[in-house]
Amino acid sequence: MKHASLKQIALISALLLSLSTLIGLSIILILKIQLSIIYVVLISLTVFAFSYSLIYFLVDGFIYRRIKILYKNIHALKAGKKSEFKINAIDPISEVENEVSNFSKNKSAEIEQLKKMEQYRREFLGDVSHELKTPIFNTQGYIETLLNGAMNNPSVNVSYLKKASKNLDRLSNIVDNLLTISHNESGNLKLNLSKFDIVKLIEEVFESQEMTADIKDISLEFKKDSPNSKLVYADKLQIETVLNNLVNNAIKYGKQDGKVMVSLYDMDKNVLIEITDDGPGIEQQHLPRLFERFYRIDKHRSRFDGGNGLGLAICKHILDAHEQTIHVRSAIGIGTTFGFTLPRA
Repeated sequence: MKHASLKQIALISALLLSLSTLIGLSIILILKIQLSIIYVVLISLTVFAFSYSLIYFLVDGFIYRRIKILYKNIHALKAGKKSEFKINAIDPISEVENEVSNFSKNKSAEIEQLKKMEQYRREFLGDVSHELKTPIFNTQGYIETLLNGAMNNPSVNVSYLKKASKNLDRLSNIVDNLLTISHNESGNLKLNLSKFDIVKLIEEVFESQEMTADIKDISLEFKKDSPNSKLVYADKLQIETVLNNLVNNAIKYGKQDGKVMVSLYDMDKNVLIEITDDGPGIEQQHLPRLFERFYRIDKHRSRFDGGNGLGLAICKHILDAHEQTIHVRSAIGIGTTFGFTLPRA
């Protein structure tokens, strides 16, 4: 229930006093009592009522004007520019109180969000600097060694050039992935949706990853609930990136002489694709953070294998753009499975 304004209080008070005066005069006239003292009292009451109303009117006007100015300033700050506003003349104090309270809560939330963004920015810049420094430092070392005389040593010159080239490839890969994530997060990822055969695409990804798998004697196996092709509706190029990242990760972290299994399942309107390795598995506390950029469980091992902690983040962004989800489950000593869905065509 809203409080009455000062104007209303003054008006009601004046009416009550006036009514009291009229009732008093009527009683006096009826009783034919001496009027001299009573007249003084009645005049005093009348003067009091008038003064009371006048003071309240003036104070009300002063306060209301100040509240209106305050409300206007708060409203302009919230809007970020000058804009039309309305204030409730019946209960301006309560309305301004609510406005200030809401404004304070919103600003507190904004400040907290800015703090988180600043912390995220510092961590991101630190991670990027660290990732870029390693291949740059390694390449610089190999080239300086060659320039200082190793170029004429046939036992090391070709080897050092290959190592420098490998580090430059890694540097290029980091930059490309960073550009991809930046492009995706800015909302500029435009999907070229079409119908395509996911079975055929997985077979093509296996062919591209075959040499990587052969290095560790890992077999690539494909399990599908039917031999027929499965048409999905998605961006083929982007889904190929997802599959390459997930299959490459499975090979990278799978055990020597092991296997990587890609499975397909019909899920009514969707197709579920799962990529499973038989590696060491991932502890449960790491699973929720696997799709954060630069997050790695074993940083030393990831760098040794050429990982930069960006592949899974890219996968998530691509599937988010498709309004699909990616999930992971893992068991220590058994292996890890990544899965995602795509709409059937």
